[in-house]
Amino acid sequence: MAEHISRRGFLKGIAAGALVVGFDPIRRSWITAADAAEQGAAVDRANFPQCDGVIYFDEASLQEAADDFGHIIHRRPVAVLKPASVNDIVTMVRFANRFDIKVAGRGQAHSSYGQSQVEAGVVIDTSTLNTIHAITPTYADVDCGVKWRTLLEAALAEGLTPPVLTDYIELSIGGTLSCGGIGGASHQHGLLIDNALELLVVTGRGDLQWCSMDRQRKLFESVLAGLGQFGIIVRARVRLVPAESNARVFLLYYDDVNVFNADQITLINDERFHYVEGQVVAKDEGGWRFMLEAAYFYTPPAMPNNAALLAGLSYNPGSEQITDQTYFEFANRLEATIDFLKAIGVWGFPHPWFDVFMPSTTVGTYVDSVLANLTLDDTGQGPMLLYPVKRDRLTRPFFRVPDTDVVFLFDILRTAPPIPEVVNAMVAANRQLFEQARSNGGTRYPISAIPFDQSDWQLQFGEMWDEFVKAKKRYDPHNILTPGQNIF
Repeated sequence: MAEHISRRGFLKGIAAGALVVGFDPIRRSWITAADAAEQGAAVDRANFPQCDGVIYFDEASLQEAADDFGHIIHRRPVAVLKPASVNDIVTMVRFANRFDIKVAGRGQAHSSYGQSQVEAGVVIDTSTLNTIHAITPTYADVDCGVKWRTLLEAALAEGLTPPVLTDYIELSIGGTLSCGGIGGASHQHGLLIDNALELLVVTGRGDLQWCSMDRQRKLFESVLAGLGQFGIIVRARVRLVPAESNARVFLLYYDDVNVFNADQITLINDERFHYVEGQVVAKDEGGWRFMLEAAYFYTPPAMPNNAALLAGLSYNPGSEQITDQTYFEFANRLEATIDFLKAIGVWGFPHPWFDVFMPSTTVGTYVDSVLANLTLDDTGQGPMLLYPVKRDRLTRPFFRVPDTDVVFLFDILRTAPPIPEVVNAMVAANRQLFEQARSNGGTRYPISAIPFDQSDWQLQFGEMWDEFVKAKKRYDPHNILTPGQNIF
């Protein structure tokens, strides 16, 4: 049986001996009832966070919280809180401040390099806060642990949808808003963080505050893409728009990256498609080509005009593939692939992902140089993404991208065999590719498995670094939040 304790369990079960009843600030360890009896000492019960949820101390829970989707970094906490309410998070953060314990929020743990882990601290598993409080014609009010798929299904029942979705929709809303959240509609609507209207946040001080562009604006703009450094997002109001019922999807193929990128820029500038992404795909005979993926959303009897949508594009003649599906099928298109990867065990392999944003002025040369030395084995046959976003759609100050009108996301979503030498080699290669990207004006997307220290972060934030540091001092002065990012 897992060792855990709630407030009720604590009050009823001190005699059980194994229950944790306090915290020793000198030894930096939890005190069990058995420890107290053996030492013949009274326990200060104020030295234990009184939560209505469950605090787990068993080895299985700690090991699970010491892992993430990347399966590369493993930092073992001393406890895992599964809160029953927002107040539980307030209680734990205040307790952590009192005893200088590190804390990290954890949604679906889809990060790839230990970002949501915390060595010898407390992981707050926010997946237990998963209520959709309201859906209105213009927004949804949701807990941080709600998944985007869950929200999408509820919104579609009302004829609505978030304007932007990530390709993988099993992510938590709170976790995504802490990082960014990009998708094929970002060229029109920005990132998920650009579509957050209001937040309820537990700051690093343990204060519970609502914030928006009109109230506590500095806090609002700090926590969106703030990488968990200033507060834990516990509830969010996110934008909704009317949803179409169908998607017509176009796959177009190219042999030249510069022609491919030019067509993508054309499409995001004239906004003829609702969704624009792209991939680098392997040729059967070796080498690489480029696939433009675009979607037009519609509701019959109104139908898309294929000729108008494809006019002026320079894809390989005869390469186009055109299909129709429901809007939800398109949004959830990765489900079958992921179910297959789970069935064969590959989904649980390490994922040393590489994710950067590149200026439009250097992206073609950079990608060509990377592909010249890249093999399928180097990617583990994981997908490679390459698509543009208009920079003026990105409004949050701590989300850092190159200073050009159009920026390109470039991802090598590597899958590695569970062999440490191979994983370490891929991580080292990521670092080399990043340094090359940075020398060409690129920035890191912080979901990636790229070793970073504070000097790297200072370069990443550039002119915003001083503001980032000021926000840390203002909202998390004891530096207890999210040490896995390795910023402070």
